[in-house]
Amino acid sequence: MNNDPLLQPYQLKHLRLRNRIITTSHEPAYPEDGMPKDAYRAYHVERAKAGVALTMTAGSATVSRDSPPVFNNVLAYKDEVVPWMKALADECHEYGAAVMIQLTHLGRRTRWDKGDWLPAVTSSHEREGAHRAFPKRLEDWDIERIIKDFGDAAERMQAAGLDGIELQAYGHLIQQFWSPVTNDLDNAYGGSLDNRLRFTFDVLAEIRKRVGPEFIVGIRYTGDEMMEGGHDKEEGIEISRRLKDSGMIDFLNVVRGHIDTDPAMTDLIPIQGMANSPHLDFAGEIRAATNFPTFHAAKIPDVATARHAIASGKLDMVGMTRAHMTDPHIVRKIIEGREEDIRPCVGANYCLDRIYQGGAAYCIHNPATGRELTMPHTISKAPVKKKVVIVGAGPAGMEAARVAGERGHEVVVFEAADRAGGQIRLTAQSPRRREMISIIDWRMAQCERFGVQFRFNTWAEQAEIEAESPDVVIIATGGMPHVEMLPEGNDLVVSAWDILSGDVKAGSNVLIFDDAGDHAALQAAEVLAKAGAKVEVMTPDRSFAPEIMAMNLVPYMRSLQKDGVTFTVTYRLDKVTRNGNSLTAHIGSDYGGVDKQQDHDQIVINHGTRPLDDLYFELKPQSRNLGAVNYDDLIAGQAQQVNKNESGRYQLYRIGDAVAARNTHAAIYDALRLMKDI
Repeated sequence: MNNDPLLQPYQLKHLRLRNRIITTSHEPAYPEDGMPKDAYRAYHVERAKAGVALTMTAGSATVSRDSPPVFNNVLAYKDEVVPWMKALADECHEYGAAVMIQLTHLGRRTRWDKGDWLPAVTSSHEREGAHRAFPKRLEDWDIERIIKDFGDAAERMQAAGLDGIELQAYGHLIQQFWSPVTNDLDNAYGGSLDNRLRFTFDVLAEIRKRVGPEFIVGIRYTGDEMMEGGHDKEEGIEISRRLKDSGMIDFLNVVRGHIDTDPAMTDLIPIQGMANSPHLDFAGEIRAATNFPTFHAAKIPDVATARHAIASGKLDMVGMTRAHMTDPHIVRKIIEGREEDIRPCVGANYCLDRIYQGGAAYCIHNPATGRELTMPHTISKAPVKKKVVIVGAGPAGMEAARVAGERGHEVVVFEAADRAGGQIRLTAQSPRRREMISIIDWRMAQCERFGVQFRFNTWAEQAEIEAESPDVVIIATGGMPHVEMLPEGNDLVVSAWDILSGDVKAGSNVLIFDDAGDHAALQAAEVLAKAGAKVEVMTPDRSFAPEIMAMNLVPYMRSLQKDGVTFTVTYRLDKVTRNGNSLTAHIGSDYGGVDKQQDHDQIVINHGTRPLDDLYFELKPQSRNLGAVNYDDLIAGQAQQVNKNESGRYQLYRIGDAVAARNTHAAIYDALRLMKDI
């Protein structure tokens, strides 16, 4: 393993990095009051413990008050950030990892109604589509104070004991100066490339004045905006050379593209169904052109690709950032020769989509990420071996089986189908979402390691469960589509699952009524449209597919718009009647005043699922806890102690969609936080 390119140390100036794997800067939105407190620190420390060379904190810690974060970023303009960053850096250093932070001014990539209600500013009045604020064009005094703010923030981070800083350029104020699209200044900061770069070098000069020549300073930027009117690859290479030649930069962290719209950002930071490592070769070109330390990250989810990036000389340090959200122990597993045990990133982008919608970043199938204070990444052995029976082998049941198996219990899983997967297997039938099946495949491999027994093609009944003499029974039977929602015509409609499974053939003129807003409706629309159907997606909500979120919506729209699918919002399907060979959809609105009809030959309903819970209620009277869960203990990450029935034979719990329709992350989280203490 000593010859593994990924495990070779790298000397960056005076800093010796212990291997070639980093987590690039990203903001998981875990700060409290803008400070990187205990949960934030625990998140980074977990990765430091496991061997990552450099953990880059803060996806854009903001340096100025008129750069208010649009999600929960670190506030680098406050002096109180210093002790919090010092605590984080000190603990990561104890485990051998270097720590840096990314600093930025967002420019127009924010809103005026956040923070202190100051106007957004940039080098033009052009607003960004993603955040919609019309910015103030910077004045000379704005430029002066922001340059000073960068210097102040850098000084704070040096005082906190960090190993260096990285300036965030792409999409933010620094690169807004670079791009002709966002810089129409007619002074010394606009026009020629020299002028457009002046702000960057003024900022760097101020930083160097504050922190000296030895403190490490890098920059993350796009070497090619790939947009009409923006700077292109040729200019990007010239900018890269100038950054190097300035003597004020120690590394380049290069990407390609722009992020001012959801589609553009999704091309720069690809999600599942899109090509892996799409900008790696471009980053290699920048390194070849500059012969300068080059970092890069953009959908490098697997060790083989990361190893190639280093071995081929394309990169000096490779970022596996979302991959480390999925499995923070990647480096440790490489060192120990356990690459097959690495939990795979499936590119679902639940992490980034959540923060852009105002939530904390969580991995779709590692619920311990971001919850390190209460949830374990490594499962400990149970003090007493128990017999655990699980019914259902979807994501909830598979996680329950994995955790129980790793705890050392004897585990039996009953599954009615011929293989594991549940709704994940249905979802993964879409070519764009086939990576989702790794959520199941990884757990199946782990279960095999721990000796979990599977009984497929078995519809579990009460007698069969009790014949196992279980100590614990977990009901993870999931749910079934609910279409019985209309006062009339329920027998005339089909479910989105019917379309996805192929059990029902596509019609030619189809209405999809989506009252759940999740993936099932749009996946069904793709299937129908590819079969040649005319498709309309209707929702009573003010926007369609709200559960899918921004970046995941992009590939759907590219596909569905190309195939002519239309979307109708704020209308409700009231009932369905038959009209000869057609079906009449009677349509109203929650807003009132609407009563219209339209004919289709097929009507599809997406209205979530209802629990398959009959077995649970049959078993409940014989259980010790009568199915009850102590929510206080569950939330605190503590063991369940409920005992309501002294004559009960087993503890009984249900998880995932067997409780209520939610999503994959919720199902897996249910299983982890319950099973980790059983």
